[in-house]
Amino acid sequence: MPIVTIQVTREGNKPGTNAVTADEKKQLIEGASRLLLDVLNKPLDATFVVIEEVELENWGVGGLPVTEYRRQKQAKQS
Repeated sequence: MPIVTIQVTREGNKPGTNAVTADEKKQLIEGASRLLLDVLNKPLDATFVVIEEVELENWGVGGLPVTEYRRQKQAKQS
């Protein structure tokens, strides 16, 4: 009985949104479940998927809060 936890920042992927949509969550659940079926032959009805949305200020990467990391990365690309 696999349990998959997917953590994402609580922000939308389009301007004006601030969360992962119900449809996007559905696709993540279907995709993760299908992957376990295809790779490990785990039945869909035995696979649990948990999606955790983390507030943006609680997410870090590269030793920085993610907003600062993104700002620096964007500046380097300009």
